[in-house]
Formats: sequence, structure tokens, C-alpha cells
Amino acid sequence: MGSEHRIVILGTQGQLAFALRRSLADLGEVVAIGRDTTPVAVDLEHPGALVEALVSLRPTVIVNAAAYTAVDAAESEPGTTAAAVVNAVAPGLIAQAARRADALLVHFSTDYVFDGAATRPYRETDATGPLGVYGRTKLAGEVAVRASGAAHLIFRTAWLYDDRGQNFYRTMRRLARERAVLRVVDDQRGAPTWVGHLSRITTEILDRVGLEDRARWAARTGTYHLAAGGEATWFEFANAIVEVAQHRERVAVDRIEAIPTSAYPTPARRPAYSVLDCGAAERAFGLRLPHWREGFDEMLSLTFD
Repeated sequence: MGSEHRIVILGTQGQLAFALRRSLADLGEVVAIGRDTTPVAVDLEHPGALVEALVSLRPTVIVNAAAYTAVDAAESEPGTTAAAVVNAVAPGLIAQAARRADALLVHFSTDYVFDGAATRPYRETDATGPLGVYGRTKLAGEVAVRASGAAHLIFRTAWLYDDRGQNFYRTMRRLARERAVLRVVDDQRGAPTWVGHLSRITTEILDRVGLEDRARWAARTGTYHLAAGGEATWFEFANAIVEVAQHRERVAVDRIEAIPTSAYPTPARRPAYSVLDCGAAERAFGLRLPHWREGFDEMLSLTFD
């Protein structure tokens, strides 16, 4: 692909947006926009000018990697809140802009659209049932994108982490340096997904779909699950993180205790089961979603500050 394609990424600070900016540069000119960017700035909490701003950039692809992710804070502000505006209202406007600009929209969603009561990996066709405000607003954003008429790829993912930003991996490393005992939930199950793999797979999908072939966009439009293979509990992931930390840096931790979710109450309920079946994406785009340990090991091989 060449630089004649302009890929606009919404989100400048998040871990996924950061990774996407690097990987998508292989496909064209990448323009990341947010509150403080020039010459175009957008604030998804105040999206009145969002459509015109996006259309003015003449994008080939719009990638919405921005979201309100303060899951617990969202519970205290139901209704017309930042979560609702950023996660539900803004995606609909972004999709409107994509349709006006004749651009392909890539929109990231979440496992929180499900209730976590499943006993096998969730498929795209399974019934949704979000447990809280965050999940409901993300689901509403999906609905708005689908209703827009824009060519789109909605990618649901889960348990994202990286060696930058705020995430479980970074939190466990910090706590391992500060505490002798860590107590970690062992009855929530998912697949830790490294943003390096997610951004790389997103780029590969766009390359295979073809940025110049709008007919293929329409054929592939839909909702897909993109997350790492395999599964683990937060306790099991924490053990993997601490084991590496103990060999590579000075830590205080000498024991990790498994606890139930009931012992760590939070304002927002978390899905107990967040494993996503990614078979549809693998078949549609001819790719393989790596096991979560592959992502973890590759991230560690690249950096350990």
C-alpha cells in the first residue's frame, strides 16, 4: 500500500492507539487526532464538530481506538455522562463521517458487551447482556455504527495490556515491587491480549481487505472478535508477570494469593468469563490469532524497563 491512503486514528494517548500508529504506517499516511492535536483537534466528550473535522481530513480509513474505559467511575455517572458520549454517541458520529467521506471505519469494542455467564468462548452471534454502564455504552456504540450505513469492521477485544499505559501488567509489576503479598482474583477468565499483536493483526486485516477496494469493504463489513488465543485467570496472568519480574528486577513480593471476586468488590460488575471465539475473523481474513503466552513472551523480548 502507498501513502495515497490516509488513515485517521482517533485516540492519541491510549496503549492501543499508540501501537496502531506504528503498525498502520505500513499502509499509508497515519494521522492521529485528539484533544490537543493540530491542525485538527477533536474532543469526544464534546463531539459537536466531530463529523466535519473527520470529513475535512479526507480519510481512506478511520480507526476509532478511543474509549471511556474508567469502568468503575462510569457506574457513578449513569445517563448522559462522559462514558455515554464517548462510547455511544461519538461512534455514531464517527460512522456518519466515514459514510460521508466514503471511508472504511474500524471500531474497537469489548467483551463487556456480554454478561460473562458462558461456559465456552463467545461468538459474535451470541446474545449480548452487559452488566454495567461501560458495557451498555460500548454496546450502544456498536449499534450506532451498524445503523450508520458506513462500511465498517467492529473488532471486539478483551484484557488488553502493554508495557506502557495503565493496564493489569503494569499494575502487577508495580505492586510486585511494593508488596510482599498480592491477592488476585482467580474466578474471572479471559485471554490477556498484547496490543502489539492486536495492532499487527488489525493492520494485516486491512492489508488483506485492500484499502482501495470498496466493494470488498462491503463484503467484509461486520462484527468480529479479535483477542489472543488460550485463556487464563487474572491470578494465572499475575503469576506469569511476577515470575518474570522476580528474575529481572528487584521485587518485594514472595506470595500471590488467589481470591474470589467477592473478596474484591468494585462498583462495576466484571464478566466472569470473557474468552472470545475468534474463528470468524480467522476464516474471513485468513489469519491466526496467537496464544496469549506468545504475545506475552514477545513483548518481554522487546522491552523490560
